[in-house]
Amino acid sequence: MNRDKAWNILCEYTENESLRKHALCVEAAMRAYAEKQNADQDLYGITGLLHDFDYDRWPDEHPQKGNQILQDLGVSDDILTAIMGHAEYTNVTRESLLAKTLYAVDELSGFIVAVTLVKPDRSVLSVSPKSIKKKMKDKRFAAKVSRETIRNGISELEVDFDEHIEFVVKAISGIAGKIGLNP
Repeated sequence: MNRDKAWNILCEYTENESLRKHALCVEAAMRAYAEKQNADQDLYGITGLLHDFDYDRWPDEHPQKGNQILQDLGVSDDILTAIMGHAEYTNVTRESLLAKTLYAVDELSGFIVAVTLVKPDRSVLSVSPKSIKKKMKDKRFAAKVSRETIRNGISELEVDFDEHIEFVVKAISGIAGKIGLNP
């Protein structure tokens, strides 16, 4: 599996532009963490791109449906296990650093974008740990984003809350133009 093939799979199954943009955000954060962890950037990036590719078509069967499709395509067990583990309801344990990283950046990436969209300058770099914490307290803001999952992901990855937010913000800022935001 290479990045082009992963992108094509994402686009084949995901018509929703917001979900594609989310996949790009998670890919960017995953690649940045791979570099920081001296891990395989392509492995991490592909995992980020594909983690929700089945959600648009089969939200009630996500990620099991996608896992079967990817398995049939010969995708590595590392990727399959990480994707299954990012959804808590699958009860797949996140043991690898890849799986823990995906879990830690997925919900947070969506929340960072939501916070960015209410900033007057729509600049990702305007998002700070303080603004994330403030918006996390507002249960009505981006109500579908699980604050508990964000906290649990940070805890499982064993990173500092503020540093993790800053790191993911910086990663997303690198692709801001591709997703309709300012760096």
